Order: sequence, then structure tokens, then C-alpha cells
Amino acid sequence: MALLFIIVHIGLLLRLAWIDYQQMLLPDKLTCPLLWLGLLYQLCFAAEVLADAVLGAIGGYLSLWLLYWLYFFWRRCEGLGYGDMKLFAALGAWHGWQSLQWMMLAAASTALVCALIAKLLFKRSLSLTTTPLPFGPNLAIAGGSVGWIYTSFPQFKNLNFLL
Repeated sequence: MALLFIIVHIGLLLRLAWIDYQQMLLPDKLTCPLLWLGLLYQLCFAAEVLADAVLGAIGGYLSLWLLYWLYFFWRRCEGLGYGDMKLFAALGAWHGWQSLQWMMLAAASTALVCALIAKLLFKRSLSLTTTPLPFGPNLAIAGGSVGWIYTSFPQFKNLNFLL
């Protein structure tokens, strides 16, 4: 039964990454079920960490919400979409609040690498300061990889002091 949850989790992450890559949109009809499935998974299979999952969902959403408003007041334009906030909240629900910092580091790093590659490929037609780029695929990659590493290798939690 747990395998079914994980298959749906991976499938939703892949679908969300693809939609965001193509349309710059993370639809609520996929991000919200991903969040609720993460909480339900914790309730059914790891009830002892359900509080961490709830805090992960809250922390994931609020961290990007705060970043959204800081950027908006600084640049007077949106830097993130609300779908990114909801996706990060869902990843927090699946993997707990302790993994959020690692997932954000991985997502930001992959986004930076992707932006630099795009800049090299499209030299003059792409301005990294004004061209919107989807962040959902980077969150999905980070959530899938870091989330799996963080939950599969408990010793990884001992490295939290680094961030």
C-alpha cells in the first residue's frame, strides 16, 4: 500500500514538473492532492512524524510566501508563483520540515545551473533578470531526490547544522 502512495507521489511530481516547464503553471488540482496525500501517507505509515509533516507543509508554504513578498517589494514584480509555494508545502508534507532547507538548496542550485545553460544556449534572446523561468521542475527534482535521500539515510539528518 505504501508503494502505491510513493508511485502517485512520483507521478504527480513528474506531471507537475512537465506542466510547469511547458506552461509556467502549477495547477491546484495537482498540488493540493499531492499535499494531502503526503499528510495521509504520514498518518497511515509514519504517524510518529505527522507533526513534522504538518510543520513541513506550513514551513514550505510560508518560506516561499515570505520570499515572494520580499522580492515583490524589492522589484515591484512577482518572482515566484503561488503554485511554487503550494508545491513546496506538499514536499514539506511528504518529507518533513527538517528537509526543507536541503530541498531549497538543491532546487535553487539546479535552477541556477538551468538558467546558466539557457543563457549559454540562447545568448542574446534571454535576459536572466527579466525572463521568467519555471521553478516547479527544480522543486520537483529537489523534492524527489533530496526527499528520498533524507528519508532513506537517517545519518544525513546529522548534517542539518551545515545550513
